[in-house]
Amino acid sequence: MKLIILDDYEQVSEWTAKYIRNRIKKFNPGPDRFFTLGLPTGSTPLGCYKKLIEYHKKGEISFQYVKTFNMDEYVGLPRDHPESYHSFMWNNFFKHIDIRAENAHILDGNASSLEKECQDFEAKIKAAGGIELFVGGIGPDGHIAFNEPGSSLVSRTRVKTLAMDTILANARFFDGDLSKVPTMALTVGVGTVMDAREVQIFIFAFTLIHSLSSSFQNKIKVKAGL
Repeated sequence: MKLIILDDYEQVSEWTAKYIRNRIKKFNPGPDRFFTLGLPTGSTPLGCYKKLIEYHKKGEISFQYVKTFNMDEYVGLPRDHPESYHSFMWNNFFKHIDIRAENAHILDGNASSLEKECQDFEAKIKAAGGIELFVGGIGPDGHIAFNEPGSSLVSRTRVKTLAMDTILANARFFDGDLSKVPTMALTVGVGTVMDAREVQIFIFAFTLIHSLSSSFQNKIKVKAGL
């Protein structure tokens, strides 16, 4: 595990974006060799995405031969809903870069069979050669994606009922109305994330320090962290 401590959100965002940019460039993807990138949503990665867009506009990085796999999506929320993770990714990142729509993989929370959707998502990751770099954030209780504390370390993409703490935390995105917050989601599993060749978790909030401290005390090995 590698820990990097920086002074502020701007530095964390820039460091993370530069790391992603450099990893893709070093990989040197092409038509027959795509770079596979796992991505999160939420407020934490917004600065990173803005930096990556900036690098793309400067001609420093292309996403033409990058395949992305997002961590999660709400169940039952229309994909064009402003708070769906599909809308989040396209509004804040994908539509500003040169990634092809068919290479940006986001779970479908309205699929006719949610279980099959999860199985197909895992199959797509496998067909792509696995995840080269999985980037994620961490919640106040230590959850990654919608994997609440106690989730199996070998869990795969699946349907999850959200914990009340998570619903309460997400209410701010739904006008503070708990009745509008989805109670279920599709999420990659802990095992899905840990199968990546490299994992990068970035944290920026005093309230998350306990989660970071616990990860070190429990000595759960990850390949990289921020």
